[in-house]
Amino acid sequence: MHEAAGRIGALPARLRPAYPGAIVDGPAFPVLCPVGDNLWLHRAVYAASPGDVLVVATTGTDEFGYWGEILSEAAKARGLGGLVIDGGVRDTEVLGRVGFPVFSALTCLRGTIKNPELGGGTPLEVVFGETSVRRGDLVVGDLDGLVVIPAADEAQVLAASQAREDKEATIIAELRAGATSLDLYGMPGGHDF
Repeated sequence: MHEAAGRIGALPARLRPAYPGAIVDGPAFPVLCPVGDNLWLHRAVYAASPGDVLVVATTGTDEFGYWGEILSEAAKARGLGGLVIDGGVRDTEVLGRVGFPVFSALTCLRGTIKNPELGGGTPLEVVFGETSVRRGDLVVGDLDGLVVIPAADEAQVLAASQAREDKEATIIAELRAGATSLDLYGMPGGHDF
């Protein structure tokens, strides 16, 4: 989807599934958490709409486990679509059994506090690396990584992505029939290498 979107929207590669098989697909609901505090995650679970993907920026580099089994169970009960957090999660052995999609930058057992005086919130936008994520943007992720598509471009990118998949299926069939990738893509080299 990243290439179908014109090579935009890739989130940092450090964001990985917290357990094998996790996939995410839904509208973004941005969240901002102060360092070592996850109160706004608890609040966001109830502020977001079913299907929404919580896209969480943390405000520091210290390692904390902002999300775990309790929040996964709460978010699953609310029908949310997943979590993407540029921070740590814990209880990863259990998260796969819960089945709520979780993507994070790291795993960390260090717990958090819940202090209403520290700030944070559910802004309309958060930034991950060079990518801005706005409320309602499409978030898609699997084992290969995460991409964010602006809401205004979603229909166009989904159509381009499907066309790309169809083209790749044709190329794979031709490769299996004996064609070379060099010939199929019109690259120099042909059979003279």
